[in-house]
Amino acid sequence: MTLSLVAACLWAVIATFIALGPRRFHWPAAWGLIAAGVPILGWVTLQNGPVLGLIVLAGGVSVLRWPVRRLFARLGAGEP
Repeated sequence: MTLSLVAACLWAVIATFIALGPRRFHWPAAWGLIAAGVPILGWVTLQNGPVLGLIVLAGGVSVLRWPVRRLFARLGAGEP
């Protein structure tokens, strides 16, 4: 297992513990997880190829489903 996959697994574990916490920390933590997850996703894709990159992307989207839903809602509704 490459170091990038270890980092992605650690990111998932941290995201799970954040999800278990109080709701008032979810949105600020989501922005932090996004900021940390994008470089990790690029690193995984660079080291392991696009297939594992897409698998890690799907895992990240499943963890951060509410920010993704809000993004698609804003894009679909035309809100700024």
